[in-house]
Amino acid sequence: MSEQGTGALWAAAATGVQVGAAMVATRYVVDATGPASLGFLRYLVGLLCLAPALLMAPRKHIGSRDLLPIGLLGVGQFGLLIVLLNFSLLHIPAARASLLFATFPVLTMLLSVLLGRESFNIQKAAGALLAFLGVAITLSDATLAVDARQSSPWLGSLAALGAALCGAVCSIFYRPYVARYSSLPVTALAMLAAVIALAGLAAGEGLFATVPHFTVGEGAAIVFIGVSSGVGFFLWVYALGNAPPTLVAMFLSLSPVTASMGGSLALGEELPLAAVLGLAAVLLGLWVALRSSK
Repeated sequence: MSEQGTGALWAAAATGVQVGAAMVATRYVVDATGPASLGFLRYLVGLLCLAPALLMAPRKHIGSRDLLPIGLLGVGQFGLLIVLLNFSLLHIPAARASLLFATFPVLTMLLSVLLGRESFNIQKAAGALLAFLGVAITLSDATLAVDARQSSPWLGSLAALGAALCGAVCSIFYRPYVARYSSLPVTALAMLAAVIALAGLAAGEGLFATVPHFTVGEGAAIVFIGVSSGVGFFLWVYALGNAPPTLVAMFLSLSPVTASMGGSLALGEELPLAAVLGLAAVLLGLWVALRSSK
């Protein structure tokens, strides 16, 4: 694999860790905001973080014919996906939502093959299934847990699967735009479109009706989610522009493991042996898939 492709996979790995950390923070604060409101605040902060780099970078004009497709990808990737995932966390435990969302790489692989973007590769498929097995091992106990405060488990499960499918579809179609315009302007435009779309949904949740009142911890969690998302999704778009989407998506298998370990560190939860075994299976799956790409 080229040096640029290797860098793209490191970027994907960093994004996988970032998504897991953001999921822990999201579970902490989502009840105080609402799914759409948290998504709006998340990407507004993320967009503000990208603004200085965007202003200093050489200006690249995005063609008018590409504005709508990139905007729709942003609404899907940064808007609809996050709303569905945040909504699922209101109805099912975070571990179960993480496991269902971990179908992302498998769905990406299937769609890429069906659309002719990638050829089917047994070794890559085995790696994707191993990575998913690692996630399942990590969350084996927590996925069966029942929270009396959370209702409509089927609705929450469908929302988590819908988020994975939405991400898979968007991931496949980013590459030509990144090749044409580079990662930074594509990320900024996509995120701006998501912020505009989420503003309407957030207004429906009453975010702008009064001045929001958050505790110091909730405010810190929102800032962390926003800043990490701005950096993380820039890395994600860069990775999608320089490596096969199935390989990039597989690194999201690191996010549930990160969420499990992050919950142990930040929320005082016990770190089970399953998390360690799951991490080993995820890393093995990534190794198998990467060998196929070589």
